Amino acid sequence: MRIIAGKARGTKLYTLEGENTRPTLDRVKESLFNIIQSEIPGSIFLDLFSGSGAIGLEAVSRGAKKAILCDTSKEACAIIKKNIEKTHTSENVELYQADFKEVLTNRSGDKFDIIYLDPPYKTNFAIEAIKIILDKELLKESASIIIETDDKNKLIENLQNIDCKVNDIRKYGRAYLIFLKRI
Repeated sequence: MRIIAGKARGTKLYTLEGENTRPTLDRVKESLFNIIQSEIPGSIFLDLFSGSGAIGLEAVSRGAKKAILCDTSKEACAIIKKNIEKTHTSENVELYQADFKEVLTNRSGDKFDIIYLDPPYKTNFAIEAIKIILDKELLKESASIIIETDDKNKLIENLQNIDCKVNDIRKYGRAYLIFLKRI
């Protein structure tokens, strides 16, 4: 896994060993950033369920003003810290080892341009996170929420009663990227 573009381009990232995390494949990450590239410069980027931090660090490398990364795992946060040092992005990254609900609940006053959600696939964490994000009004006017999932239908069904609309859906192997905008 590596940073694909920007000031840290080509930097190989540390990854977590084992099966507790599922890194976003480089081809998925590259497609994602090709789609949102025009939104990144100067943005405030939130990467919940960060794993190795690759998505948030890619955003900073490509010109995001700030990335907030969150993961509950002590091991993941240790890897993210090493990746922050390796990419020389410490001035633009905040890292929280905490539950996503705690991080979102304590972000009063913050407004995000882009939020990336890649929770464990068999959970409802993405829906829970979106409800908190909307309730706390954490989105800027034209903000994007991007969800990585393997169950597009279940996720879309759960979005029915939420003030977001599906803007785009992309499939990469078993993974889907679902792009949302606030209604």
